[in-house]
Amino acid sequence: MVDTAGHSHPPGPVPRLPRDEVRRRLLAAAERVFAERGYADSKLEDIARTAGFTKGAVYSNFGSKQELFGAILSERSEAELADVMAGLDAGADVAALIEQAARTVAQRIIDDTERGRLGLEIAARAIRDEETGAVVAPMRRAQRASAGRAVREVTERAGITPPVDPELAGTILHCLTNGLAMEHLVDREGVDADTAERALRAVLGWLTEGVRK
Repeated sequence: MVDTAGHSHPPGPVPRLPRDEVRRRLLAAAERVFAERGYADSKLEDIARTAGFTKGAVYSNFGSKQELFGAILSERSEAELADVMAGLDAGADVAALIEQAARTVAQRIIDDTERGRLGLEIAARAIRDEETGAVVAPMRRAQRASAGRAVREVTERAGITPPVDPELAGTILHCLTNGLAMEHLVDREGVDADTAERALRAVLGWLTEGVRK
């Protein structure tokens, strides 16, 4: 660095990014790399380089490739659930809420096939690899729990007691959504947006047929 008088000065310290920003950039870079290459062929060095960091930044924020991948899928699921809940009209009746939720989730299944492919790949790996399974199992458990809380919130808002407890309802919806995503990947014409929406609407309808409180 040279000032106006022509004197050289050593450069000042580079500002250190907040940890949350480092994490955000790593997740964004990892999404791109995983989407382009798949899980197996993605390298942490490439993810770190894409984000503008060293591989050490990945390890200090996520610990492993499995944890990084799990964080991506978890954040996507949380964002999806938040979008669904935010899109529900607080003043709508139960039938309208079902229509809104089924349409939103079905469209995400159709539009975000990348997530479906990655989810299928990591699930298959978790069956064979204990380290991967140790990351995937709690992630899936948390996703089912989040779905259960959403069911509880909607049924309580509507003053309804569902035919099964919200936790089991969350598991049913989680498995249905994953199953529809997988079927759409292998048979896009057979399981299209309309089929997915009708399936979700049917199950959501059953879950909200409970007795009024």
